[in-house]
Amino acid sequence: MLKARQDDGKLIIALNGNITSANAPEVEAQVLDLLEKNPCQSLEIDCDQLAYSSSAGLRIILRLKKKVDDTVLTNVHPELYDILDMTGFTEMMTVQKAYRVISVKGCEVIGQGSNGRIYRIDPDTIVKVYLAPDSLPEIHRERELSRLAFVAGLPTAIPYDVVRIEEGGFGSVFEMLNAESYVDLLLTGEKSLDEVVEMSISLLRLIHSKIIRSDILPDMKVVALGWAEYLKDHLPADQADKLYSLISAVPEDDHLLHGDYHVKNILLQNGESLLIDMDTLCHGHPIFELASIFNAYVGFGLSHPYGMREFLGIPFASCVDFWRKSLALYLDTQDEDRINEVEAKAKIIGMTRIMRRELRRDGMHHEEGRKLIEICRKGLADLLPRVDTLEF
Repeated sequence: MLKARQDDGKLIIALNGNITSANAPEVEAQVLDLLEKNPCQSLEIDCDQLAYSSSAGLRIILRLKKKVDDTVLTNVHPELYDILDMTGFTEMMTVQKAYRVISVKGCEVIGQGSNGRIYRIDPDTIVKVYLAPDSLPEIHRERELSRLAFVAGLPTAIPYDVVRIEEGGFGSVFEMLNAESYVDLLLTGEKSLDEVVEMSISLLRLIHSKIIRSDILPDMKVVALGWAEYLKDHLPADQADKLYSLISAVPEDDHLLHGDYHVKNILLQNGESLLIDMDTLCHGHPIFELASIFNAYVGFGLSHPYGMREFLGIPFASCVDFWRKSLALYLDTQDEDRINEVEAKAKIIGMTRIMRRELRRDGMHHEEGRKLIEICRKGLADLLPRVDTLEF
C-alpha cells in the first residue's frame, strides 16, 4: 500500500519496492485513488524506497505530470536518475537526486571560502561544505561555474558528487590525492612565502587573462556600485559622491576574476595548482580582485589581527607581507610609490565592502564591529581625497 501525506497544499506520495509491467496498473490505480481523495495543486513523488522502475513506471509518472502540472520527483537514486536524465524527464520536470550522507565531524579544515569550508575526509578525498542550509541551487551553480572555468583552460577541481552532510547542509566531493593547500605548504616549510607568492600570482595572471561572457558571471562593477550606494547614508555626502563616481568611472571589463582569492582556496596537486572554490567567479577590472585580496590578507584583520591566524592559518604580519609581495609581483615593480598608489585604490574598494558588510551584520551593536566600521570610515576619509581614479 502506498503512503501519502499532505504538506501545506502539496500531496506527497511515497513509492516503494519495484514497479514492473506486471504491477504498474495496480500502482497507478492506487496513486490515482490517492489523488482523487486528496485534491492538490502540487504533487511530490518520493522515490526514496523505490528500488526499481521499468518503462511502465516512467509512463505512470508522465500521466501524473499531465494531471498535476506541478509534479516533482525527490530522493531519486542514482541509477534511476541516470535513466530519467537520459530519457529527458529531467528537462520536463524537477527531479531531485537522493544524496549519500557523510559526516565531517573531526575532519581537518583545509580551506575556507566566503560560502563554505573545505574538509579532508580521507587521504584521497575532500568535501566542500556549504554554510547555507538550503544550498543545492548554490552547489549546482558552482558546478556550472567550475565547468565554465575548466573549459576556458583554468586548472579547476571538478566535483564528482553531491552529498548530504550529517551535521547539516550539503557538500560537493572532490578527489584530491596528494593535494596540499597553499597555506599547508607555508606552515610545513615545504615552500617559502616568496615561492607561494610566485605560484599564486602566476595562477592569478592566468585567471585574469581569460575573457568570458556569461550570464551567470556577476559584473563586479555593478556589485561594487551597490556597496557604494548602501554607504550613502553612512558617509559624508562629499565622500559618498566621490566613492560612487570613482567606481562608476571604472571601465567595463569582461576579464575573469576569482573573487575570493587566497592561500586557502588553492591546492597544489602533483605540482599543479588547482582552484577549489569557484562560487565567487565574476568578471570586471582587476582592481576589484586586488581589493578582495587586500581584504583576505589585511582588511579583515585591521580590527583583530590575531583573527587572521584563525582564518588563514598564518600570522597577520605574514599576511601583510604576502599581500605586499603579491601586489609588487602582480604589478611587476619594486617601486614603493607605485605599489602604494595601487594599494590605495584597492583599499578604497576593500574598505567599502567591509564597512557595508559590517553595517548589514549589525556591527554597530558590538565592539569589534564598531571598531572595524570606524577603521574603514577613517580609511575612506583619508584615501578618497587623494585618489582620482581606480584604474591602474
